[in-house]
Amino acid sequence: MSAAPKTRPELFDRLRELGFPTTTIDHPAVFTVAESEALERDIPGGHTKNLFLKDAKGRLFLVVAKSSTPVDLKALPKTLGCARLSFGRPELLMEVLGVTPGSVTAYCLINDPDQRVTVVVDAALMQHDTINCHPLENTATTSIARDDLLAFMRACGHVPRIEVLPA
Repeated sequence: MSAAPKTRPELFDRLRELGFPTTTIDHPAVFTVAESEALERDIPGGHTKNLFLKDAKGRLFLVVAKSSTPVDLKALPKTLGCARLSFGRPELLMEVLGVTPGSVTAYCLINDPDQRVTVVVDAALMQHDTINCHPLENTATTSIARDDLLAFMRACGHVPRIEVLPA
């Protein structure tokens, strides 16, 4: 990533430019799905967990899954048509998506103008009309309409692959 990563206010400006209404709730930092369970009860819609993955050949993936979807990293390569997967290192995450671990989100695509990552979206998440994601930091949750989130991904130059994720 050549430019400085976009900030939360810059993300919100871009969402407004695109005409996508959102609502945001600030909360204490959450780093895991387990820590965010209480928030999920209070914020309607589909909640996400996001995996920044690298395959054995160096291809990068951002998997945006429903928080309750179990993801089998050993079976996922068959679904994605890639080599063995592992989590991307924090330095690579910052370089490519401009965030630190715990703040990975679909909104990070704003920081990947070179389309270095392939975006994979959990089909189960697409059952929700509203999707909830961190706005580039894990101290808030921003709700957006499902179709607007997909349009945001495309506006960032990414074509989301909607897949049934192997459990």
